[in-house]
Amino acid sequence: MISLDNYFRIYPRIVKADTKVMLTLEPRFSDWLLPEGDYKFTHYSTNYSSKEEYKNLEVKRDGNRFYIEGFFEGEQEHIIYLEVGNRTISFSLYSVKEDLLYRTPYKGDMHIHTYYSDGVESPSYVACACRKIGLDFLAITDHRKYFPSIEAIETFKDLDLGFKLFPGEEVHPPNNPIHIVNFGGKFSINELFEKDRETYDRDVSEIEEGLKNEVPDIPERYQLASSIWCFNKIREGEGLGIFAHPFWRVKDGYYISERLLDLLYDRIPFDAVEIVGGYHMHELISNNLQIVSYYEKSNGRNIPVVGVTDAHGCETGSLFGWYYTVVFSPSLELKDIIESIKSGYSVGVESIPGREARVYGSLRLTLFTQFLIREIFPVHDKICEDEGKAMMRYITGEFREDPFSYKKELEDFYKLYWKR
Repeated sequence: MISLDNYFRIYPRIVKADTKVMLTLEPRFSDWLLPEGDYKFTHYSTNYSSKEEYKNLEVKRDGNRFYIEGFFEGEQEHIIYLEVGNRTISFSLYSVKEDLLYRTPYKGDMHIHTYYSDGVESPSYVACACRKIGLDFLAITDHRKYFPSIEAIETFKDLDLGFKLFPGEEVHPPNNPIHIVNFGGKFSINELFEKDRETYDRDVSEIEEGLKNEVPDIPERYQLASSIWCFNKIREGEGLGIFAHPFWRVKDGYYISERLLDLLYDRIPFDAVEIVGGYHMHELISNNLQIVSYYEKSNGRNIPVVGVTDAHGCETGSLFGWYYTVVFSPSLELKDIIESIKSGYSVGVESIPGREARVYGSLRLTLFTQFLIREIFPVHDKICEDEGKAMMRYITGEFREDPFSYKKELEDFYKLYWKR
């Protein structure tokens, strides 16, 4: 079986479910001539097709171009086979319901480090490297430091990029082992208790006092109160509070107790949980445990999930690019990204080199994301790679593009592939 994508352009690829849609198939190269003869097009749905007539396609040929009209039932992938002579080739498209049709899939990382904490490179270098591998948004989250994320934003503020940089930090509350990611918040949470420990201690004590009737006198009660305080402060700053690496193993045990894990899942003070990410090849069992515990402890609740690298270097050969989040959002603005995650429109992706990509979240979004990874993201990622290389030339003083054209190229890509 040969894929058409290397030789032809087929659009749109994302269409509204339960409607008739006209597709266009045309050669990518001006000198590519379609042979004359009989062409047979066949339509198959991957999940279901309740009516035989939905398999029918109306096909018209105009010179070197085909116009293919069909009815695409339900939210699912559709495969169209083209038989010509003794050769069969195919292409796929995906039909989605209206809410998803008007949301764009954006790839991002919300937990990554620079040389300001325990990473290797500068914030600007990390930003360029992340764009080169296809990310649409990024928050640098150095340990106990908020300013590196701001430095990255300031570096590229004069460029009209298709890539968004947001504020962030990894929060380490006093006397509490939990790690928390402050994604997009307008102020630093670490600085609050570093500059005014007295207020932090008083506030946490008040929260702990309110938990006494529900939680016994164990160390985890204070840890829960401290965590609640941090997540509340992140929300005050209009950020997203992420529960980081629940099953990170240090020395001979996990970094937080299962009692604290149960208390956190019982109350859900966080906005999202890292369902995958941050683990090297010898630590992948931790991803397995995070996934199983998420589905078991969620008890059917739609708790938002993200995937993150927690990478401490972009050129180390490990972690960087292995994990990411896909957020289905109306726009790339921070408010829309955060609201979309909170509303359950995100998945965590594990994409370790040499292995098939695995997606975690709702079944609906997982099915769609797997299609995007195979059929759409490779084109998207190439445009991002070009912009990332231009960003790298910008920070090295070898900047040639004026203005950048990649943002418009991505906008044109979305317009071509999405039938909105």
